[in-house]
Amino acid sequence: MADLADLPIDQILGLYPSLAQVQPALADLGQTLAVYQVPADTVLFSENAACQGFPLVLQGEIKVSRNSGDGRSLELYRVVPGELCLVSSASLFRAQPLSAFGVTTKNSQFMLIKPDLFKRWIETPAFRNDVLGLFAERMADLTGLIDAVAFHKLDRRLAAALLGRGQQLNLTHQALADELGTVREIVTRLLRRFEREGWVVLGREQIQIVNSAALRALVSANLN
Repeated sequence: MADLADLPIDQILGLYPSLAQVQPALADLGQTLAVYQVPADTVLFSENAACQGFPLVLQGEIKVSRNSGDGRSLELYRVVPGELCLVSSASLFRAQPLSAFGVTTKNSQFMLIKPDLFKRWIETPAFRNDVLGLFAERMADLTGLIDAVAFHKLDRRLAAALLGRGQQLNLTHQALADELGTVREIVTRLLRRFEREGWVVLGREQIQIVNSAALRALVSANLN
């Protein structure tokens, strides 16, 4: 572990320009702000643990993941130099345990901004805008991830469920959801996508198949 005095301030500001406006300033922190150098595969923070601070990556990369109940993990995003960690900021904002864990994927260097300093820095508009902008960016990323997980193979299963029932289906979205073992909202969203593609026409408790060949092609494509 080193301290801030061992690093050129310009290098840090090049990665995080908004820090030029925070108070207390970087130049005034000196040895009170620790800089960590860790090897790859180091666990930096753990799920459900208290957040020890806000990491600012100077070199390397942090992979942030969430554990599942069956022992598997799902990668949420990665933090590289110049980027910010959503899970850490959310934990500090809410004063709640971390909702994911972070592991370095390569030799990494980072500053750890302690919670009390983070709260002071967040009062600076430029730094606050960076953090809030991070929430918007990561939310878009996580929405895409949720779509990928929720809809993985479900579009194929839904297409298969629609085929073989004739061209006119007197069927509710809830009934399809129950059949597929999912929720109505996801089925509705997929059916609307099918409608935009011109494969089906949706009505009240009715689904009209207008392009069964496209639905068969979707089933076959996902099987390959």
